[in-house]
Amino acid sequence: MSAPKYKRIVLKLSGEALAGDKGFGLSPEVIKNVAKQVKEVVELGVEVAVVVGGGNIWRGKIGSEMGMDRTTADYMGMLATVMNSMALQDALEKWDVETRVATSIDMRQVAEPYIRRKAIRNLEKKRVVIFAGGTGNPYFSTDTTAALRAAEIEADVILMAKNNVDGVYSADPMKDSTAVKYDELSYLDVISQGLEVMDSTASTLCMDNDIPLVVFSIMEEGNIKKAVLGEEIGTVIGRN
Repeated sequence: MSAPKYKRIVLKLSGEALAGDKGFGLSPEVIKNVAKQVKEVVELGVEVAVVVGGGNIWRGKIGSEMGMDRTTADYMGMLATVMNSMALQDALEKWDVETRVATSIDMRQVAEPYIRRKAIRNLEKKRVVIFAGGTGNPYFSTDTTAALRAAEIEADVILMAKNNVDGVYSADPMKDSTAVKYDELSYLDVISQGLEVMDSTASTLCMDNDIPLVVFSIMEEGNIKKAVLGEEIGTVIGRN
């Protein structure tokens, strides 16, 4: 078997991906499948950190559109990511994968607080570390959390797993049949063309810290492992 291309990764999962076809809440089948795929990567000796969104339960943007204070709405979204992280931790441990949830908001009864050195030590012990609670600050997305944590732990790559597309396209392929899939892009391409890969704050942070990004579909069995091995799937952004 080929050696992994990356030693330490950040896997970014959207909350919607965990909902599966339901679009809301948690799909036991999807969570079990994701946990199984993560286990395969851990068995390769790769250090795995995960950032999970919360859009399957609550989106801060929707709350603010309802007239809710944006800060309050965003904090509710952070709590949603903790719920998803705990569910994923449970699924991973059922596959005998030792896992830690580290939150940016202190809630010691359910998870340990995020401490950079401790998170790195857990990774070195081959424990999966799930970063929950976003950055701990309102107005920042979980995409930005993934970029920030990847920079902090010196990850080799961010693997962005999508549930509805298999890479980055020139337009929404669900709405535009002429949309073209990109194999490779630079972060400047993403920002200048307004491609909806991740928000501009996250893209700039990745670009400034030279963190490559691989965007691929989570729905195909074994894709996380393929991405870790450096196989040509999805879209690669940044350095190869």
